[in-house]
Amino acid sequence: MSEIKKIKEAITNFVKGGDTSDVKILDQVLHKDFRVTNNGFMGTRGVTIINKKDYLENIKSGIFGGVPRKMKIEEIDQCGIIASVKLRIESSKYDFISYNSLVLDSDNEWKIINNLAVVTEKV
Repeated sequence: MSEIKKIKEAITNFVKGGDTSDVKILDQVLHKDFRVTNNGFMGTRGVTIINKKDYLENIKSGIFGGVPRKMKIEEIDQCGIIASVKLRIESSKYDFISYNSLVLDSDNEWKIINNLAVVTEKV
């Protein structure tokens, strides 16, 4: 399988794991040092950073995720053992533009290390 296909698979699993609240899939695809970085997160002022443990806990408890979304990969840029993916995601309530940084981890699997998203509520 090509590296681009592996990157697409990691991103697809990330979105699917969030949509279905599957923390097992998410745990596999997220790097141990994964972070969500957001400016204006859920109406708060300033930058919010959420680590992997807290992110998975929020998924498990239903604070995040559990809503089906449509995903379109707009851009993939891979350079050796790092990659960047731009996604457009849409749910019934929100539109997302999501920039994801990935690394080829020591287990030779692509892992998401950072998710930077702009989330806009639909009116």
